[in-house]
Amino acid sequence: MFDWEDLRYFIVFAHEQSLSAAARKLKVDHATVARRISALESSLNLKLVDRRPRAYMITEDGERIAQLGRRMESESFAVQRTALAGQESYAGDVTVSAPPALACALIAPRINELRSKYPQLSLHLIGSLGSASLSRREADIAVRLSRPKEPDLVTRKVATVPFHLYGSADYLADTAPQDRVFIAYDETMEQSPQQAWLKKQAGDRPILLRSNDLNIQATIAQAGAGVAALPYFLGERYGLQAMPSVGADLARDVWLVVHSDIRHTPAVQAVMSFLASCFEK
Repeated sequence: MFDWEDLRYFIVFAHEQSLSAAARKLKVDHATVARRISALESSLNLKLVDRRPRAYMITEDGERIAQLGRRMESESFAVQRTALAGQESYAGDVTVSAPPALACALIAPRINELRSKYPQLSLHLIGSLGSASLSRREADIAVRLSRPKEPDLVTRKVATVPFHLYGSADYLADTAPQDRVFIAYDETMEQSPQQAWLKKQAGDRPILLRSNDLNIQATIAQAGAGVAALPYFLGERYGLQAMPSVGADLARDVWLVVHSDIRHTPAVQAVMSFLASCFEK
């Protein structure tokens, strides 16, 4: 009989198509992923990957095993969701995934409100720029800036967050508009609407500082090093001054997302209501 953990590692490898990417996803080193794949091959007496000098390539048998494994994994997660849906009390663990800036500025400061009302409820708040899989129970509730299209997910729009160009008051006063430099996302967020809008605002002016984190960008702007595109609440939090933008303003809708299997669970409903309140101005 094979070890389920070996299969789980192999499923992630099959999805990511590389040892290094699978290792990052699983938060282990690539040698551990390779060892798990070898163990699964031994248990099944089947060659799942071709070991080439620079890469592992999945075999046809490997593809079939990965497909079957995904089905097994999906059923396993469905069992977990069903168990959660059967809970009738405002207790237990609820995991929320949210963009770091939103989690830090709008949700975390109000956690005590949730704790006071539901003392037996345990919240796990994950700050992540990625989209946590609700089907795989990477989170129970997700806060997202785009509406998902998966049919088994239930969405609720809770806010529209405006973005502005922000700099320190001294920087904006002392630097002529044509001489201002910009602070942007790095390549990990290159395709985001915020990045496209900032580049349009910058025009021919240089982007000299980059970060994947809005709080870091806001801190750099606060230090007088340039102009950043930030949501209004970060501009206010860091005492920054908004400057005029060119053309259409930028705003992002905020969505709460939950899997349909658990949306009526009391603990999940309690956290959903709490999260919605965090976005009320």
